[in-house]
Amino acid sequence: MEITILMPCLNESETLAICINKAQRFLKENKISGEVLIADNGSTDNSIAIALKEGAKVVTVEEKGYGSALITGINSAAGKYIIMGDADDSYDFYHLEGFVDKLRNGNDLVMGNRFKGGIKKGAMPFLHRYVGNPVLSFIGRVFFNSIIKDFHCGLRGFHKERIKKLGLITPGMEFASEMVVKATILNYRMAEVPIILHADGRSRSPHLNTWRDGWRHLVFLLMYSPKWLFFFPSIFILLISLAGLSALLTGTQHIFNLNLDIHTLTLAGSMVVLSYQLFLFAIFIRIYSVNQGYYPAKKKHMLFFKIFTLERGIVIGFMLLLFGIVIFTYLIGKWYDMGFGEIKNVSSTFKLLIPSITLISIGIQTIFASFLFRILGINPKIYFPNEGT
Repeated sequence: MEITILMPCLNESETLAICINKAQRFLKENKISGEVLIADNGSTDNSIAIALKEGAKVVTVEEKGYGSALITGINSAAGKYIIMGDADDSYDFYHLEGFVDKLRNGNDLVMGNRFKGGIKKGAMPFLHRYVGNPVLSFIGRVFFNSIIKDFHCGLRGFHKERIKKLGLITPGMEFASEMVVKATILNYRMAEVPIILHADGRSRSPHLNTWRDGWRHLVFLLMYSPKWLFFFPSIFILLISLAGLSALLTGTQHIFNLNLDIHTLTLAGSMVVLSYQLFLFAIFIRIYSVNQGYYPAKKKHMLFFKIFTLERGIVIGFMLLLFGIVIFTYLIGKWYDMGFGEIKNVSSTFKLLIPSITLISIGIQTIFASFLFRILGINPKIYFPNEGT
């Protein structure tokens, strides 16, 4: 069997038969060996009866969620290729030639693009059309260097076995992003097909919740890209704070009517510590996402754990800690020479005290972070040793 046309379903009795008939006509008129598969996610209307009556195959899915329904459907599909789409009659299952052609030409994932094909009046809410989808798709392209312009289009086709290798696991609407992101990360061959989005034929409201599902998509994109969530901000803060430290260690800086001295120096030192914490968070979240199967492990992840061992981390941490303690001890000695009395030149003292405390803090964090790296370890659920670095 070449093609499975897969539709997730949850109480779609008003439009299900229309969608199934269009899909069956497409397969028949194009002489394609295929099936129509309905992944029912707990319908309480007569959707299942309708699907069976119209000659579709039905698989029931106990776990709730758009992603759960599709994961089960993908695993149950008999076709070499799968074309999935919502059963609300917003997508035209009778015109799938573009998807089939691109799949036959070797693409692993073929995405519909509603913005290129056209969006009918009333087919997409204003916020989705002009804010939600464009913004989230833009973030996805920037974060992952993806060619896909419409990240959340529900009509898409893919090579079943290649998509199964991605280990898709998200149960909700963010499943749409997970598929595109993982395929992009692993350099899958992808293409887009312009499609027309029609107003759905249901009388009830859609299952999609604008703010909840939009937020879940955004969180998912950030979780998959800790370099944007943590690493790049940490580098930015570090450069700014180090510049401030370097300038203030040489003396008071005068900017317009501002006199920047020890108070700004204290802030700069604190920001260095903060930037280091964000850097560690970037590593922690990458380890977690790899171990949980959210992100496929690559060569660079395995190499990191070979290079950065517990012992090396402890040595680096102790070196930073020792350097900070030496400076701090020098200050204590100077105070001792004053008979532990009042320090008159506070400014010069702070110019050594702040770097000292900063080094001590980073050294201690490095030591304990090294133990946490060892505890977390790296045990990837999905590993692609030959899929780039």
